Amino acid sequence: MKKLPIGVQQFSEMIRGNYLYVDKTEYLHRLISSGKYYFLSRPRRFGKSLLISTLYELFSGRQELFEGLWIYDKIAWQPHPVIWLDFSKMSHKTLGLEAALHARLDEIAQTAGISYHTPSYSAKFSTLIQQLGRQQQVVILIDEYDKPIIDYIEDVEKAAANREILKNLYSVVKGNDQYIQFFLITGISKFTQVSIFSDLNNLNDITMTRQYAQMLGYTEAEVHHYFADRIGELAEIYASVYPDIFQAIRDWYNGYSWDGRQFVYNPFSLLNLFAKQSFEDFWFQTATPTFLVKLIQQKQYTIFDLENRQLNLTFFNKYDIDNMEINSLLFQTGYLTIKAWDLATNVITLDFPNKEVAYSFSAHLLAGFNQKSTEQTGGLLFEMQKALTAANVEKFMALMRAMFANVTYPNVDNKEKYYQYLRQVK
Repeated sequence: MKKLPIGVQQFSEMIRGNYLYVDKTEYLHRLISSGKYYFLSRPRRFGKSLLISTLYELFSGRQELFEGLWIYDKIAWQPHPVIWLDFSKMSHKTLGLEAALHARLDEIAQTAGISYHTPSYSAKFSTLIQQLGRQQQVVILIDEYDKPIIDYIEDVEKAAANREILKNLYSVVKGNDQYIQFFLITGISKFTQVSIFSDLNNLNDITMTRQYAQMLGYTEAEVHHYFADRIGELAEIYASVYPDIFQAIRDWYNGYSWDGRQFVYNPFSLLNLFAKQSFEDFWFQTATPTFLVKLIQQKQYTIFDLENRQLNLTFFNKYDIDNMEINSLLFQTGYLTIKAWDLATNVITLDFPNKEVAYSFSAHLLAGFNQKSTEQTGGLLFEMQKALTAANVEKFMALMRAMFANVTYPNVDNKEKYYQYLRQVK
């Protein structure tokens, strides 16, 4: 069996290192043959960086890396110059965003043998596009564009300052269209006041587009095809716990959707499941949603205000640091997903994608409400589930009282709903 690519984000390393690669290249062919300017939003650890890396190798003309994959004999493999800006790797926290941009742009210019004399990072970006794109049109790949904003999401002044810097950077793109072959920008959130979304009126936001709903994440067919042996091993280990092992995998890690009809598994959680052969909250552990819990508390939301939430499609285009909408924020960060989409009314139903997120998020939310640690809350939830399973009502009620001892009245008022919720996630 090939190695599981946990933490591997470079396509070349994945192929040369004999890691398992789930072939998504048919989607890439659709992208490059159907348009020019794209924006894609997905939660963290969903494969955005791997997507960018794969496109980098594709546009660099490295056909040998794609041998055996769908796209291998489908394109001309003509190399293009590539400008690749990965904001997750820029030292914007230590250097400041402007200095970090200067450093990265200078690095690209030096590698390409380009010289410029300007104190402006936006002018440097424009010069790079023009110089690189004169002989062969340039490809621009921008990964995690919103990280300099999200990293300061609790410092609105700093986040707004970084947003202005990004506006200046992207303002040169439209005027250099003749030099550009392909443009893709990825991130978690679509900040509406970043100029890329207003100046580039031909930018195609494919975040909720049906044709690309399964481009990132693993489909059920892909899980069966690429992980059959590992599913068999898991079935033997959990034979006495989960008679239907695939239903258990589905309940824990499937359920993400961006069109309400096509669903995918969380790739990071699934890879860790097969590596550790244990059902855990792998994706959730990688980042504690402290800011989200604070925001929910401020607005006096409960877990029941988040599940099965119905919103109009227009709501998903409103997102800015000056006016945080909880449900939109939770959707973009992956804690909620689209479970249904009424095409007649454009009403979208948001809910937790699966057991991993529902259980873990409720534990963090309750910990915030009752001023306990997540370890304490998680332990109480586990004991409450055991009491429910054993039909021990007296113990369950005692644990319930302990759970809600420090919670304010508006949130305690939903005890009966919470009891029903525990039945769902246990």
